[in-house]
Amino acid sequence: MQRVLLEPALTGPAQAPKRAADRRGPFRPRRLVSTRARLRGPLVAHMFQAGDVVAVLAADLAARALAPPQAAQAPFFAAPLALVAGLALFRAYGFGRRESLPIHLGRLAVGACVAAAVTALALYPFVGRAGFQAALAAWFPISLAALAGLHCVWWFCVRRWREDGRLTPNIVVVGATGAAARLIAAGLKRREVNILGVFDDRAARAPGQVHGVPVLGDTEALVGHRIMPYVDRIVITVPSRARTRVGQLIERLAVLPNEIALLLDGQDPAYEAAAISRVADVPLARICGHSTNDVRAVVKRTQDLALGALALALAAPVMALIALAVRLDSPGPAMFRQRRHGFNNEEIVVWKFRSMRVETADATASRQVCVGDDRVTRVGRFIRRTSLDELPQLINVLTGEMSLVGPRPHAVGMRTGDVQSAKLVAEYAHRHRMKPGLTGWAAINGSRGPVDTPELVRRRVALDIEYIERQSFWLDLYIMAMTLPCLVGDRQAVR
Repeated sequence: MQRVLLEPALTGPAQAPKRAADRRGPFRPRRLVSTRARLRGPLVAHMFQAGDVVAVLAADLAARALAPPQAAQAPFFAAPLALVAGLALFRAYGFGRRESLPIHLGRLAVGACVAAAVTALALYPFVGRAGFQAALAAWFPISLAALAGLHCVWWFCVRRWREDGRLTPNIVVVGATGAAARLIAAGLKRREVNILGVFDDRAARAPGQVHGVPVLGDTEALVGHRIMPYVDRIVITVPSRARTRVGQLIERLAVLPNEIALLLDGQDPAYEAAAISRVADVPLARICGHSTNDVRAVVKRTQDLALGALALALAAPVMALIALAVRLDSPGPAMFRQRRHGFNNEEIVVWKFRSMRVETADATASRQVCVGDDRVTRVGRFIRRTSLDELPQLINVLTGEMSLVGPRPHAVGMRTGDVQSAKLVAEYAHRHRMKPGLTGWAAINGSRGPVDTPELVRRRVALDIEYIERQSFWLDLYIMAMTLPCLVGDRQAVR
């Protein structure tokens, strides 16, 4: 998990230390956690529910073992389901920021008691009084104790994750308007979202801060700001009557991989209040950008962990031989590290086997590999041609920085000719709306190796965006299955 201290990043004269600290704003997160490592509230709630189900079923088995022979069996089957439903009904998975542990446990106890009462009323006519009392006496105390212990753990986990910045969404606001002021005021009151800063193209006329949240510059500063890999959402709050300005802002910000939402100033107050209340949880009026599908994200991460661990175990002997060959072939370390763009433009360190001589290594890919490149060693030519140099990136997959399948990560500052590749295609950053992959849709469709012409850059980006729009579990399996045949049959790609 990569973190960065939140410091001001503005052009202009240096500020005094106190002034610099003030520019962090009233939300003042000590650290910024990348969106890749961020936990989403609904997904965490589902994880807690799954844990509760396991605990209740375990309590159910224990209660059956302890129950007297005359105890009815029906409550043991129905009560666990009713219990979890009762907890959800009484918002025992809400974990409000201001909710203390005793209040949370009280909410848990009320939900459990209501669930037990409903179960009793529903099943009593069928099992009789004696059998039902014996069943409840054995089951309810065990289940309640197990759930209370678990929810103490859940409560402290949520508290720690909030302190670490992993559970509170980060947003920036575009437009120092009345709607922005009301949004920030609501955020200060509820503390369920971190508003890191305000950006406004009319910065010369904008105030220096809005309710203490600093105005950090115009949209040009926003596009290149180093906190953007840590921002979940950009909220545009310009006046609703300024349609031309809204369109220009959306067009300008659409180059970013971040999700962009619209909260126009001057709309119906009731609609605005409802939108502001949802800003930390769901998109307002999502215009563009990455929108997370929690189920798909969990499935993909499970796929990465299971298959990635298996692949690393199987590849370990081969990797050891490659490392030895690299060391014997030319002086220097066996491994090469390079900073590349990851999810949401986050900079990650990617591992590879070294394929070039140490003195000619190019960490920024300012000169892409060409046919007969004299920088590449003898072993390097083989491992690059077969993509064996990429095997250490299985470590990046297991640490969560990369995925098995996704757009290939490009070096930070990579150039195509004399121009940065990112500047050749307006949608270039859209390929960062998903974690980079060890292999990908572009790789099995002929776009493999250097992208040393603008046409190759455009084709690579188009294929990457096509994959992001189509991504599924089965498509990932297909791409992985086709990777090896494509590598074996690819005699033209320069690597």
